[in-house]
Amino acid sequence: MLRLAAFAVTSALATAAVGPLPPLPPLGRLLAAPDRLTIAVSGTGNPRADGEYRLECDPVGGNHPRGEDACARLDALARAGKDPFAPQDKDELCTMQDGGRATARISGTWHGHRVQSEFSRTNGCEIHRWNDLEPVLPRGRS
Repeated sequence: MLRLAAFAVTSALATAAVGPLPPLPPLGRLLAAPDRLTIAVSGTGNPRADGEYRLECDPVGGNHPRGEDACARLDALARAGKDPFAPQDKDELCTMQDGGRATARISGTWHGHRVQSEFSRTNGCEIHRWNDLEPVLPRGRS
């Protein structure tokens, strides 16, 4: 009984010294896998844009040069009910235009789902997919 009383006093003193604990995140967020993406970009014509980046959201982390903006863009697409990593619809008619030889691969976890997606700028539809994901992907030429 004495040990229990000593524990209670010690716990009360520790709580008073540290202060109240911060609120816990929503249960759904605790159970979901963290948003962690690896983004490999090449052929943009800009050596500062080419490379491999890590992007973490909630909280923002990694080495992505525009991490906060990239996470905000992904959140906006999620709120709009869009899957930014969905492939181009095979039945979609696309303009035949050259957007350059830039390519990107994105893999990891986003909103609890595994992501494995490839991007290019080989036609109007692919250019649109790329541009829709800026600043996750670097600005491309149009």
